[in-house]
Amino acid sequence: MKETAETANVDLLINEYSSPFDAAAKETAMILAAGHGKRIKSHVSKMLHKIWEVPTVERVCEACQKGIPGSNIIIVAGIKAEDVIKSVGKKRSVSFAYQEVQLGTGHAVQVGLNNIADENYDGTVFIFPGDMGLIDAGTIRFFKEEFYKSNADMMVLTGIYEGTVEDNYYGRILRVPAKDSKNVKMKDAGKVIEILEYKDILNTDAKTGYTSVFKKRKFKFTRKQLLENREFNSGVYAFKYKPLKQLINKIENKNVQNEIYLTDLIGLFNAGGYTVEAVAPKEQYVLMGFNNKSVLKEMEGIARKLVYEKIKDIISIDDPDDFFIEENVVDEIIKMDGAGIPLDISVGKGAYIGKCVRLNYNARIGKNVFMEGDISLGKNVSVKEGSRISCFYGQKIELADHVEIYPSTIIKGNVSIGIHSRIESGVRITGSDQHPCVIGNHVVIKGLTYIFGSRIDDNIFVEHSVFVKKRITRPDGIKSDVYQVRFYLPEAEGKAAVKDL
Repeated sequence: MKETAETANVDLLINEYSSPFDAAAKETAMILAAGHGKRIKSHVSKMLHKIWEVPTVERVCEACQKGIPGSNIIIVAGIKAEDVIKSVGKKRSVSFAYQEVQLGTGHAVQVGLNNIADENYDGTVFIFPGDMGLIDAGTIRFFKEEFYKSNADMMVLTGIYEGTVEDNYYGRILRVPAKDSKNVKMKDAGKVIEILEYKDILNTDAKTGYTSVFKKRKFKFTRKQLLENREFNSGVYAFKYKPLKQLINKIENKNVQNEIYLTDLIGLFNAGGYTVEAVAPKEQYVLMGFNNKSVLKEMEGIARKLVYEKIKDIISIDDPDDFFIEENVVDEIIKMDGAGIPLDISVGKGAYIGKCVRLNYNARIGKNVFMEGDISLGKNVSVKEGSRISCFYGQKIELADHVEIYPSTIIKGNVSIGIHSRIESGVRITGSDQHPCVIGNHVVIKGLTYIFGSRIDDNIFVEHSVFVKKRITRPDGIKSDVYQVRFYLPEAEGKAAVKDL
């Protein structure tokens, strides 16, 4: 295929971001992340749409790293490949492959297997869809263990469709019936014959039905039986590498879509004398993928519910349907709870608590508060309604014990605030990398005040002032407990541009 400028750019990124394949690692996870996602109706790659603030392809990657530790991970990118590769980033044991033209899941696996350069590789290959953003490490461990216990050559992770039959667009699992037409129990009852895609079912003749072959024996299914079959293909598979490598290029595109379906491997495995098994996970939601915004929103709701269930009896959350607490923060909350000391943390409706935020005992996070970045709270800190506290990577915000942040305050960048200090409504505080902002103990800042890159000593009261790279300290000889600085404004710049009307 002729190389384009886009292909050349993707190839450069793949070389830059890919880790070398480790043939000594006997397990490889392949994530198929090349899809169009046309129905999602977005300029953003389908695989980069987020569930609980993490792109789905990254969620699948993280689940694989935890569920199959030490494995190679191959991510097959296609549409908007550059965005997908940069989002996942350079990670240990993760490599990328480029499916320039999308010719089906079977073709995607053909492309991905090119990353396994060792001809003598003799491991296990697991396949996962990149949009399965709710799959977790526990489900992957379960699937891996079931595959090894079965000693099968191929295994399919299946689900049971719980909605109305008319809305089931998944490929159906066809199994050997329990009994034949003469009511005799079948020897291979329950064995997987094949997976029939939904569009091929619709193409089946309503009168003649569909005939499938297993071990030279024919099994007939009516179109109605096929449509009402609720067991579906999740798109998750496990293979022994050698038979997979042997058969993957024998898949043909004789179907309605003229695509190379990975599901056709079942027939090839069966015909080749290999064994194919199927198993279902304990929870159905882990198999969800999405093609449109409504299903993505449903998945987001499930993720929120899962988080809420983890911490609902540890901290107080005003609205279970309207909050965000990043998963690492959730883990830290659970760890703190393990110490046996009541946390007394409360989180208001619409609050957003991002990655690297470290909460502490008796933290009170108000309605619609936004916190993101390396932020650490002391004990008994209160951040009230509508305040925004954030910093970029490499910066840090520290709020000491008993700090109070009043409504609609904005704190950004490198900032530290000492014990028993109070920042009242509408104050703006910013610290840069070169000029951090340091607020001392027992400081009160109120009114229309803006502070940038300044240092304020202990026991200072500030009101209606602007400080840019200033040091505010108590003058010598002043004996009062608190020194007041009010209405301090720097000399105006650009006066020549200002005229009376």
